[in-house]
This record gives sequence, C-alpha cells and structure tokens, in this order.
Amino acid sequence: MAGAINNTPRSVVTTESRPVRYLLTGLALLFVGLFLVIPLLSVFVEALRQGWKLYLAALVEPDALSAIKLTLLVAVISVPLNLVFGVAAAWAIAKFEFRGKSLLITLIDLPFSVSPVVAGLIYVLLFGAQGWWGPWLSDNDVKVIFAVPGIVLATVFVTFPFVARELIPLMEAQGSDEEQAAMVLGASGWQTFWRVTLPNIKWGLLYGVILANARAMGEFGAVSVVSGHIRGLTNTVPLHVEILYNEYNFVGAFACASILALLALVTLAAKSYVEWRSARLALEDQRNALNDQ
Repeated sequence: MAGAINNTPRSVVTTESRPVRYLLTGLALLFVGLFLVIPLLSVFVEALRQGWKLYLAALVEPDALSAIKLTLLVAVISVPLNLVFGVAAAWAIAKFEFRGKSLLITLIDLPFSVSPVVAGLIYVLLFGAQGWWGPWLSDNDVKVIFAVPGIVLATVFVTFPFVARELIPLMEAQGSDEEQAAMVLGASGWQTFWRVTLPNIKWGLLYGVILANARAMGEFGAVSVVSGHIRGLTNTVPLHVEILYNEYNFVGAFACASILALLALVTLAAKSYVEWRSARLALEDQRNALNDQ
C-alpha cells in the first residue's frame, strides 16, 4: 500500500494542467520576491553600503548594545513564561472538560484581535502614574511603565497565544489514552507528563517557542507605548532602529535592522527544520502502522 501511494502519478493527485501549475507557481514566486526577498536583501545592502567598519561600529555603539541586551533579556523572560502557560492551558483544554473552557480559548486568542498599541495603552492605564495602581506603585518606588517590567508585560501579552495555539490542536488530536494507560500502570502526574505527554508534544512545543521568540524580539507597537523611548535604558532593537532612522543615521538604522532580519532568517530555518522533522516522524509512524497491519 505504501508503495502504491508513493508511486501515484502526479496527474491523479493534481488535476490542474501544466500551464496553470506553472502560472500559479510563477505568481507565488513573484510575490515572494517582490514583497519578501527584495526588501530583506535591501536591508543588508543599505547596512553594508558604506563598508564593514561603519556597519560593525554601529552595532557596538553603546546604545545599540544596550538595545540588543534589553531585547534578549525581554525574550529570555517572556518566552519561558508563555511556555509554562501555554503547556498548562493546552493540557487543561485538551485533556479535561470544565466550565469556562470556551471562554479560556477565546481569551487565549485575544492578543490576535487587539492592536499591540492598545495592549500597551492598557498597561499604561493600569500601571502608569495616573493609572489605577500608579499612585501605590509610586509610593512604594516600584517602576513598571517606562521600565523593564512594563516592556516584559507588554511582550508577554503579544506573545501570549503562540505556544498554546500550537499545542491545543496537537494534544486534542493525540487524545488522552496514553496518559490514562500510564496512570493505570502507577505513574504519577509528573511522571506521566515528563515521560508520555512531553515527548509527544515536543516538536509542536518547539515550534510555538520559535514563533513566540521571534515575535518577542521584533515587537514594536506595545513596547513603544510602555518603554518611554529612553536611549540606553528602555529601547529595544526595533525602537532603536526607529530613533536612528528618524535622526537620518541610515547606516546605524539598517545595521541594527539587519540583526532583526538575521533573526527572521534563523527563525525561518528553525521553523522549516521543525516542520520537516515533524513530517518525517509522522511518515515513519504511518509506515510502521502499515507494516504492523
């Protein structure tokens, strides 16, 4: 059966004629080239236009280094938080029935429908000097807005759905038979999670973490509202790029932007590897199932 599937003629699978396939493929490649590849290449071209020395000098400039460090710090804090929440939420939604389940799913999707700028304004309303908790925070010398905690909160909000949304359909498709079998055999809850659940979701989990990390490092709107744009203190790389560009420092702006572009390429490569690995394991499982039959 597996051989029959692999040897199926292309004409049986694809009903479109060859000219139509070529036309659709050409249009797809044209759009990818115009709107993705060329703009991405232009970033590196502009960054290196005046040579490597100025490019590297723009990256090691103190404000640029501070922005890079802050971006990495925010990602290191926000991504693990969303990883823990995403696994817990997906496990609860996929494995159990409870009141408010549909509401929880809706709330997980909320950051997709709310503008990042609005998300930033929400935190200003809560933690700003004139916000609900602003006077109490001021009296206790706790800084949230225009400081690292506010940037982390805004980043956690915009990256909130990625891990959970990758795991929920995966865990629902897998069901709970293996977990129940492990519990029957005497495994504890933690043993079941580490030895049964986690190995089954590891590729989906990694995929969600990759997407969340890319969004965390590239977020602009929500972070722009809560950061205060303090150079050397609360500027992430996207905010630093905007400031340099507005100051007509194009080499510095494109040099820092190239860091984000490289991050996008690394993310794309990691995403492609995870998809390839996951598809390969699924194909091996199907072949093993056919061989068992």
